[in-house]
Amino acid sequence: MKAAVLNQIGDTKLELRDDVTTAAVGPREIRIRVRATGVCHSDVSAMDGTLPALAPGIVGHEGAGEVVEIGSRVTEFQNGDHAVLTFVPPCGDCVNCVGGRPHLCAIHAVAAFVNPRFRIGDTPVFGYAGTGTFAEELVVPVEGAVRIDDDVPFEIAALVACGVMTGVGAVINTAKVSAGSTVLVFGCGGVGISVIQGARLSGASQVVAVDPLTEKHEAARHFGATHTVTPDELPGLHASLTASQGWDYAFDVVGAPVTIRAAWDNARRGGTAVVVGAGRGDAMVQFSAQELFLHDKRLLGSFYGGADVRRDYPRLLALWRAGRLDLDSMISKRITLDEINEGLQALKDGANVIRQIVTF
Repeated sequence: MKAAVLNQIGDTKLELRDDVTTAAVGPREIRIRVRATGVCHSDVSAMDGTLPALAPGIVGHEGAGEVVEIGSRVTEFQNGDHAVLTFVPPCGDCVNCVGGRPHLCAIHAVAAFVNPRFRIGDTPVFGYAGTGTFAEELVVPVEGAVRIDDDVPFEIAALVACGVMTGVGAVINTAKVSAGSTVLVFGCGGVGISVIQGARLSGASQVVAVDPLTEKHEAARHFGATHTVTPDELPGLHASLTASQGWDYAFDVVGAPVTIRAAWDNARRGGTAVVVGAGRGDAMVQFSAQELFLHDKRLLGSFYGGADVRRDYPRLLALWRAGRLDLDSMISKRITLDEINEGLQALKDGANVIRQIVTF
């Protein structure tokens, strides 16, 4: 089958090959024919070493498709079912799953991450984040997929698998933004737009989007931002809009020390700063002991939007059906797997794209 292979960490391009095979389907695993996958900035981060990845490997983690084979002990799916993937398959039994935080489950996720999911000849090939959606087919634990109705377009379902879940979830699950609150968002890419939509859904009275690329501001306003500014313009808005008090919630969707620090600085005293962006392991952010005590702010990490995928995937799709979550407009461009390197380069260049979708 065809797949885009990362031969080694640090490669700037993926190698398109047609001689890749998947791992055999185990008793509690399923094979999915990928129908659509998003091109996420985390895929770029996997390639350059910002996020953990193993090579040789198949990148891609935001996908949806059709079940074409089930293991001998699988009862949750049948061949032909449509499904959305998750890169954190909840085991249901660990302390995090039982404690209501299945997005932090590491049981299946670690096993899928460190065990090769593909092969090229005799060479084992890993799947990024235990998935590897830049391939025509993949094998995942049965817990790594959520069944969806057949009338949900695969490209819409794929968006939910990472970017939308991460952004909307950061608002409703992690921060629990309340109606009437004020919200500040750093970054207007796919996840940032999802944060903006989540703030709108939560009834925020004010949603300020910050991005240095002014061409992204129009889209931010379309999805619910009440104000848009560049970083240089933010201090003036901080003074005029909040009387220099700051916002109730500030979301960093970039993952850089400067934006994390800016989110903290622009959250009001007693407010909440939420780190959504995936940064480097060696990127350090400084806070003084006094300010942590004196300002009484909350600093929250938000991994995968605090997702309970069995609850949240259907909830997000229900909001989409109701016209309250605009997923269709988030698709900036549809590409083929043969164009994957151009799609990844667009993200590296900071192009004005919300989400590119690879369709199979």
